[in-house]
Amino acid sequence: MRLWLLRHGEAEPRARTDAERELTRHGRKDVLHSAAQLAGRPLGAILASPYVRAQQTAELVRDALGFRGAVGTAPWSTPESDPREALNFLAERSEQDLLLVTHNPFVSDLAGFLIHGHRQEPVPMGTASLVELEGDLLIPGLMSLRSIHHVRRH
Repeated sequence: MRLWLLRHGEAEPRARTDAERELTRHGRKDVLHSAAQLAGRPLGAILASPYVRAQQTAELVRDALGFRGAVGTAPWSTPESDPREALNFLAERSEQDLLLVTHNPFVSDLAGFLIHGHRQEPVPMGTASLVELEGDLLIPGLMSLRSIHHVRRH
């Protein structure tokens, strides 16, 4: 199984609620840069947090890759979600190649949990950072970090 974790692109600093914050122009550009890292990958599904900035990020990736499926909403992947609970939902998925678009601190914690088997070593992820994990099973401590892509700031 291959799991890609993408942190949403840069978002506007304020909105009526945190969930309603939209991507900035720079955020969109950074997302497209990260999406290029996924070109030619056999994604089976794209899932995203219900927050606007994550949904916008996922749709940009979907369009950039020409992915034909709809973006699935993952209500269990918001900034403060628990990686242990998220694994229950991810384990139900049958796709071998899956992209999850979400937020910090959740995304950093989830990556660290899958790689190390505990939450004491989160993987640092800036906006639009992309992590590629691989393993036979989606079990904490049994996934390997295959690549990490950070967007350079200009």
